[in-house]
Amino acid sequence: MALFQSLVAVTLLLAMCAASTARAKVFLHEPFDDDSKWVTSEKKSDFGKFALTAGDFFGDAKINQGYKTSQDARFYASVTTLETPVTNEGKNLVVSLSVKHEQGLDCGGGYIKIAPELDPKQFHGESEYWLMFGPDQCGYNKRVHIIFHYKGENLLWKKEPRYPDDKLTHVYTLVVKPDNTYEMYIDQELKESGKLEDDWKFLAPKEIDDPEDKKPSDWVDEPQMDDPSDKKPEDWDTEPEKIVDPEAKKPDDWDDEEDGKWEAPMVPNPKHKGPWSPKRIPNPAYKGNWKPKQIANPKHEADDKLYLIRKPLKHVAIDVWQVKSGSIFDNIVIGDDLAEVNKIVDATWKATKDAEKAAEEAKNKASEKKEEKKEEPKEDEDKKEGL
Repeated sequence: MALFQSLVAVTLLLAMCAASTARAKVFLHEPFDDDSKWVTSEKKSDFGKFALTAGDFFGDAKINQGYKTSQDARFYASVTTLETPVTNEGKNLVVSLSVKHEQGLDCGGGYIKIAPELDPKQFHGESEYWLMFGPDQCGYNKRVHIIFHYKGENLLWKKEPRYPDDKLTHVYTLVVKPDNTYEMYIDQELKESGKLEDDWKFLAPKEIDDPEDKKPSDWVDEPQMDDPSDKKPEDWDTEPEKIVDPEAKKPDDWDDEEDGKWEAPMVPNPKHKGPWSPKRIPNPAYKGNWKPKQIANPKHEADDKLYLIRKPLKHVAIDVWQVKSGSIFDNIVIGDDLAEVNKIVDATWKATKDAEKAAEEAKNKASEKKEEKKEEPKEDEDKKEGL
């Protein structure tokens, strides 16, 4: 009987797991096998063009093919429309993308935007979005951006984690949970996590300083004071600040008639004590740093659904500026289950990352040999000239 009950329990558990997996949804997986679903905005006439390529080195030509920025010093604005609008009421939202800065990103973005209903042909940098996510470099600041749109404002992430500074493909994954927490992974390794309310300015503070509360006129906020019993010694000022340099000698070639009367230079007096000040002692009247009373903030509005997408998300956009082009976007994934999204990451980035690294090393070695060969004729010519 006990064995039968155990078998039933295991069967039920497996059924629950299968049902859970079946409920997991992937709204989008963009592997960039082609770019037929992507529309370049017509808001400006000089948006940069993307090219489908795996780049100059790769682990697998098909798997690693992505959407590459191909023109220097350009804005890029390309949009795809989701077949199923994204909502996340009561469930996780998982967003993942891979980016390869093959050119060595010096100034520009490598992020995506997920937006509600819009006209792809009129999309531009000021168009409304719900989430902006991915790496970005401005000057010396290399960071991963997570920006949420909330009640008319784009909220910057208070944290500034750096992204890997190399030319290989890296995967960025964000999980937003219905308990108003989040996790951010780079290459499937957890890098940051926390509460949405703590790490973005979604809400005005619950309490603020009372503008009517004023510091009392007799409030003492200096922790130390001069010792009233300490008196300046009578011989304190007896030594001058400077004295004649006792080691100075009149130069042998000095001529009083031509050079004037010689005078030894003045030097700091080592016996001079400088300005006197009394000793400092704890102030018995000290009350600490004054702070106004805290009162309820009338602008604070509680929200237990900060995670929630208010308008269904219908578009994904690549909206970046790049001084030096060459970034390759690939495997953009939106789902509601991290394990399911990671299955895609395993089959793409993880399956090819070692081969990609080996290909980069081989490319670098080939470039070094090519440069060495360029130098050889020059060395021979130098030898001939020497003869």
